[in-house]
Amino acid sequence: MNDGTVTLPWLVFRQDDNGNRYRVGRYATRAEAQRIADTLDGRGHQQLYWVEKLGANGTGAAD
Repeated sequence: MNDGTVTLPWLVFRQDDNGNRYRVGRYATRAEAQRIADTLDGRGHQQLYWVEKLGANGTGAAD
């Protein structure tokens, strides 16, 4: 990037067993975001984790 900023377009979201959704973090690559989601998902809790790409309006679909 020319302006010295870092783009973090990949988001990890969590949905708890009550249906509440939260953004967990932002990552530079899909692979990195998926690795985080898989690690969190592997902990055995009843929560759902997924990856989305940041939309043109600056939010993920779950925001």
